[in-house]
This record gives sequence, structure tokens and C-alpha cells, in this order.
Amino acid sequence: MNKIARFLWPTVIAAALGLGIFLGGKLNFNDSPEKLFTTNSKKDKLNRLIDYIDYEYVDEIDTDSIVDVTVNNILEKLDPHSVYIPEREMSQVSENMKGDFVGIGINFYPIKDTIAVIRTIPKGPSFKKGILAGDRILMADKDTLYGKDMGNEAIIKKLKGKKGSSVRLKVYRKSEDRTFSVTVTRDVVPIKSVSSYFMLNDDIGYIKVNRFAESTYKEFKKALKELQSKGAKKLALDLRDNPGGYLNIAERMADEFLKDGKLILFTKNKKGKIDKVYATEKGTFEDQPIYVLINGRSASASEIIAGALQDNDVGTIVGRRSFGKGLVQREMELGDGSAVRLTVSRYYTPTGRSIQKSYKNGHKDYYQKFTDRYHNGELISVDSIKVADSLKFTTPKGKIVYGGGGIIPDVFVPIGKNEEEVINVRESSGLFSYFAFGHLDEDRSRYRDYTKKTFLNDFTPDDILFEKFIDFCLQQGFQMDFYGFEDKIKRYLKAAIADQLFDSNLHAKIIGEDDAMLQKIITLERAVAKEGETFTEED
Repeated sequence: MNKIARFLWPTVIAAALGLGIFLGGKLNFNDSPEKLFTTNSKKDKLNRLIDYIDYEYVDEIDTDSIVDVTVNNILEKLDPHSVYIPEREMSQVSENMKGDFVGIGINFYPIKDTIAVIRTIPKGPSFKKGILAGDRILMADKDTLYGKDMGNEAIIKKLKGKKGSSVRLKVYRKSEDRTFSVTVTRDVVPIKSVSSYFMLNDDIGYIKVNRFAESTYKEFKKALKELQSKGAKKLALDLRDNPGGYLNIAERMADEFLKDGKLILFTKNKKGKIDKVYATEKGTFEDQPIYVLINGRSASASEIIAGALQDNDVGTIVGRRSFGKGLVQREMELGDGSAVRLTVSRYYTPTGRSIQKSYKNGHKDYYQKFTDRYHNGELISVDSIKVADSLKFTTPKGKIVYGGGGIIPDVFVPIGKNEEEVINVRESSGLFSYFAFGHLDEDRSRYRDYTKKTFLNDFTPDDILFEKFIDFCLQQGFQMDFYGFEDKIKRYLKAAIADQLFDSNLHAKIIGEDDAMLQKIITLERAVAKEGETFTEED
């Protein structure tokens, strides 16, 4: 792993997808060894075996690791989404799904073995105490926060704490070449699931949702209300790369677009019990045009929204076929701090289709199918998507939709050229952001006179900055067609600088000017407007 890959790690958001089951229990050692396997309880047999190894095995064995291996082996026999969360990962998983944590409110990079602040969370604890982007945090109370052996996990542990607790930070401000101390009181810090929102044009609002956490619906409503105040009468809801989350949050969001009484989805468990979820009269964006953007990494709750709208003939689904996860998990605590997320039912879209792809050939084959989509050409042409007539369904207005492996969009948008996709991956991995931080760290004053508006309209990365980026990439061992995609790279550089100077909304707006799916929406809207003009003239 190269240096840049090690360091490109955001501070507050950590995706934790590995989970497991704890099989505890005490062995009654008055039992004879012969009696160990005579119990009529299969689960008691496992409990006893683990405890027997713990107490009697000739060598010292970490039975916790045996439990993890055993549990994961058990879950591998089930479906790919029944997973285990060990105790050590539960706090991160809980924070990510709750949508907040208690800390000092900064994003940082480790730069030359030192914590460098990328930005402070607006109105957060560090923001209120005047900590600035570019500051280096050297100590937290008596703990040093620098050195080659200081990992991100250890750093975060020292900065987090109980709400209301204080930590005294020693800070070096490079721009003023001085060191000072400041006491920061820890508080609740949000982890955004609505990562950006802005006006795509005069009447189309854009909202990007990156997961469905407890706070997502509230964040979404706030963004939608603000966009409506700016004139949004149409909406582009971006669910690309959104792996899902809480089912009830997706249901509430879908309700915003569907009329009272419309079926959102139904679930069915192993006993055949069916639970149906209907839209209510609470929706605030009914009867208004909506576009939902999806791709191959849009899964679960993202597919619930896309499927609910598509099956009710509401809006337009734009992009590429979604992942294909139609299983519902329930998180169950296991008493020792760990938990299991076990699949308890399947969900079906309003027309009755399951979009869950097959996992009968095992987990490896299941995830390999995702890669196969690239090789079979379906990311280039919608005609390459394989569908089965037996899984054909019809919406109320007669549109044909298919089950059995994701949501197929109404309007297909292919991936870009290979080199374009390489650049996109580099951008999403943080390469441009890391370079932008180093550039700003050299002299932030050169940007002090820019406002968001003037930066958006007037700033363009020059050739000097472009060449510096090329040198930076080559030093890190990254190759791409720099000159063939100069305009795209300069746009991403501008967006990365905007993100650190201002906010993620400006970053997304700049990136959106080169986004094929967003540009497709604008093209579709122009076509609708043109049809309307023609109709008016003929009328």
C-alpha cells in the first residue's frame, strides 16, 4: 500500500460492514467428556465445545478468535448480508448509523506524522474555540498526537470522550508560526448522510444521500425545504454508491413523493407473514417531477425508494442497474457488546417483484456477479442487461419492469471511458483532496478574497497547479492520461479546493458540471420543455 492510500482516511466516518455472533455459555465440568455431545441442543454443543477448549486444551488459545471464526463460518452458510459485528467495531457502526458521535469536531489528515486539521465542523466544539484549517494538533491533555506509530484509531480514541468532558489541546498554527493551548469541550458532532445539496438550475434541486441513518430523514427534509425556498419545483435525488441503511428511513423518504395510500413495499418472512407499508398524506413533494440517480453500488434502502417510485409510475430512474439486495436485516444484541445483523425477511416492490440477486452459489460468486457486469458490457449498453421473462412485471400505467437482480433504470447512462473512470476513482478515493490540502497549506492567503460565488465563477486552476498535480501523482506511483483529460482534472482540482475552503455543496456543484447523469437530467428537462412548447403552439 502506498503512502497516499494509507493516509487518505476521513476522521469521522468509518464504514464498518463486518459483523458476527457470540456463542457463549458455561460448561458444567461435572459432566463427563462422553456427555459433552449427548445434549439434545445443537447450540449448547457449540457452547460446550468452546468452553471445553478454553479450560482444557493443552495450549493457550484465544477462544474469542475461535468464536469469531466459528460464527463467520456459520453465517457464510446463510446469505451474504447476515453478518456479525464484534464488540470492538460496535461503537463505529452505531455512530455511523445513528448519525453522530461525541468529539471535538474536526476532519484531519496525518501529515508527516502530525495531525493536520482539514476543516472544523461548523458550529462544532473546535470551530467555537477558533481552531482553523491547517492547524496541527500536537497534544491532547498529556497525550502526544504525533509520531510514526500513531495510527488513526489511536488518535480518534484520544480526541473522543463523554459529552461535556474537556480536553486541553496543544496546537501549532503554521500560518502564524506559533504554538498555543486551548481547552475544548466535547459535544455531539453530526456525521452527515446528506453529503451535499444545491440548485442544479433555476428549478431543479439536487440532494445527495450517501446512506440511510437515523438522522437521514431529518437532514433530507432540511435540504429539501431550503431548496424549495430557492425555487426548486423538481428534484434530482442522488442515491449512487448508497449501500442502504434503515428500512423505515427509506419508507419515510419514499412517502414524500407518493400519494396517500400508495404501496411503498411489502415484506415477507419465513412463516409467510406479509407486512405492507403505504404512503401517507404527509408527502411534501407529491405530483412534482423527481429523478432518482442509481448505479451498481446503490443497494437495499436505495433500491426501495427507486423501486417504489418506478412501480408507482412516479418520477424517472436514471443511471445503471442497482446492486440487487432485497433482504431485510434486524440487528440483535448478544449481551457482550457484540451484535448480529440477521436476515429476517425479504422485501418486494409494489408490483410484487423481488430485486434480490441469487446467492445460491456462495458469497464469492455473489459479489463476483457485480464485477461480471463490467465484463458482459452492461455498463456500456442497456441491451446487455440479462433479464428473465419469468420475472417480468407491469406497473399500473403499463410499463414493463423486472425483478431478480436490481432496479433497471428508466433512462440508462453508460460509464465513461476507462481513463475517465480511473480519474473518477482517484477523485472518490481522496487523491485530489489530499493534494489540495498540501497546496492550500503552502499559502492559504492567496484565496482569502474569494467568496463562494466568485470562486465558482472566476477561479480556474492554472497550468502551474496542473503540472504540480502531475508531479504529485507520479511521486505516489499513480498514472493516468493527464493531458488527455486536462479539463476534467482541473475541474476536480477546483472542486477539491472548494471543498476545503468552503463546503461540500460547492464541491458537488463543481463536480456536477462534468457529471454525465446530471447532464442527462438537464437534457431530459430540455426535451420536456420543448415538447411543451410544441404542444402549446399546436393547441
